[in-house]
Amino acid sequence: MNPQLDKAGKLRHFLTTEFLPKEILLQILDTAESFTRVTKRNVKKVPLLRGKTLFNLFFEASTRTRTTFEIAAKRLSADVVNINISTSAQSKGESLLDTIANLSAMHADMFVVRHARSGAPFFIAKHVAPHIHVINAGDGSHAHPTQALLDMYTIRHFKKKFDGLRVAIVGDITNSRVARSQIHALNILGVSEVRVIAPKTLLPVAIERLGVSVFYDIRLGLKDVDVVIMLRLQRERMRGINLPSSQEFFNTYGLTIDKLSVAKHDVIVMHPGPINRGVEIDSSVADGNSSVILPQVTFGIAVRMAVMSILAGHSI
Repeated sequence: MNPQLDKAGKLRHFLTTEFLPKEILLQILDTAESFTRVTKRNVKKVPLLRGKTLFNLFFEASTRTRTTFEIAAKRLSADVVNINISTSAQSKGESLLDTIANLSAMHADMFVVRHARSGAPFFIAKHVAPHIHVINAGDGSHAHPTQALLDMYTIRHFKKKFDGLRVAIVGDITNSRVARSQIHALNILGVSEVRVIAPKTLLPVAIERLGVSVFYDIRLGLKDVDVVIMLRLQRERMRGINLPSSQEFFNTYGLTIDKLSVAKHDVIVMHPGPINRGVEIDSSVADGNSSVILPQVTFGIAVRMAVMSILAGHSI
């Protein structure tokens, strides 16, 4: 049984895009569509989570993801508590489950969890009370499902469909939790082809089993693609990997106007952020007509509102 679904097949936790039914992914995207209209109103709040309390538990540093979750929860009228892990009982030796138990005793309804260890949100989800929902905001190098869904929303917004699309993911695939979640979501939603483009040192062993085509040459990989998703080099997670300098990486795999020219004429360029200009992407591309990087950030609020409202039993 999928630990994310209740006995009725409805979403109880949002931990990974893997193994989720296509209908649930589309439900999130369709609900987010409604919330994009809410975010354009003068009064951006709706009362769907009034009286509910959400705890942001970020055991890893984050600005963009934590902030968008906080904004999304507040726009749903939830009470939001941001826990500073560096000064919490965790830093004093308290176990993860004891921390969760104490916060649950404060009448928590939802936990948004980012953790350096893969599987931590799953572990928490197994031990919370039935009325508490857990959202994975990134665990180790494993998954980042809300980022993947805001990326799917961005693709559908600009391309209007998934079938027939060729999507290329470029960069540090090995250390990217976003890439794994994107690959699962793209295949579930029925794109024509998912390509990964990277040096061998930045590709997981047997990644083809995830349903992707592997390219080591960026020009070959970008040929006739509809969507390009760039990833940053996550040096903080690299151990013993022999990499060229940032300049050498940019020369070979950095996205420039020239390299992008082999893609479709209406290609869109995405990046989950934060972007490193001159390392994985040139400023002329990041700020160019093909870039939809800033809309991704805007859509992230609506998508996270959608996930929270669906978990709480509401869908508009």
